[in-house]
Amino acid sequence: MAESIIKSRQAQKEVNGNLTEVICTDFSNYIFVVLTQYGKIGTLISVTPDSRSNDISTPTFSTKVLLGKDEPLTHVCAKNLAMFVSQEAGNRPVLLGLALKDSSIDTIKEIKEIVKGCQVW
Repeated sequence: MAESIIKSRQAQKEVNGNLTEVICTDFSNYIFVVLTQYGKIGTLISVTPDSRSNDISTPTFSTKVLLGKDEPLTHVCAKNLAMFVSQEAGNRPVLLGLALKDSSIDTIKEIKEIVKGCQVW
């Protein structure tokens, strides 16, 4: 049987009373991460390391909403959730699908742990 070219992992867990699904897929040019409590992709955000940063040890990240709600909280959550993925993957860009009922700090911390368990990079 042929080995799959695309690496993908998924997990689901109840986080603060909401069933949360995490799907991480490794493509050649992006890491695609879906975090959903609705069973849908939701808002699609591109999170990319900023190459203009003067300090290589702490890169900055740019967020751009490609589809969905373009709100300040969306950018904050996206940076918080995708930054460590990008850094762990050698500063690769992350495409993030975000559909959360609860975007509290505690929820974001728990979701980060689930994402770490779905590591494909």
